[in-house]
Amino acid sequence: MVMSFVLQERFFLWPKTKIFYTFETQTSSIMNSKSFLLSTFVGTIAYFLLGWLFYGVLFKDLYPAEQGQGSLHFIFLGCLLYTLIFSFLYHRWGSIRTFGGGAQAALVLGLLYSTSMNFFMASSKGLHVEHFVTDVFVATLSTVLMGGIVGFVMGKTK
Repeated sequence: MVMSFVLQERFFLWPKTKIFYTFETQTSSIMNSKSFLLSTFVGTIAYFLLGWLFYGVLFKDLYPAEQGQGSLHFIFLGCLLYTLIFSFLYHRWGSIRTFGGGAQAALVLGLLYSTSMNFFMASSKGLHVEHFVTDVFVATLSTVLMGGIVGFVMGKTK
């Protein structure tokens, strides 16, 4: 049996398979979802401010600023894309709609990501165990808080 449906004003004929149908219908609704966009925006602001608090105020010496280095625009874009990953995963695959659920998922993802990134940085700058452990902790904590906020906002804006 063949199923047809409209996606971006084009007709597609495809064998009726659950995987294709589920992927197409959920993908087309993701970008129009209010909860997806709002959770990405709020999560980005929260993650950006947490980065300022942790790296700009509390742990200044972890990554000392060099003259002429760093751009808040690029930092903000990095926060946006990182939060976008969590919003997409929570909305599309995780169905996460609470602060606790978002924080739990972010704990695992944030710990794995921050550890891997610190290993990459250690490969070029050398391993400083104290900085390594501190940054993994700080990055994981800020990711947990951001992930919880993303999950909370998704749950409130269904």
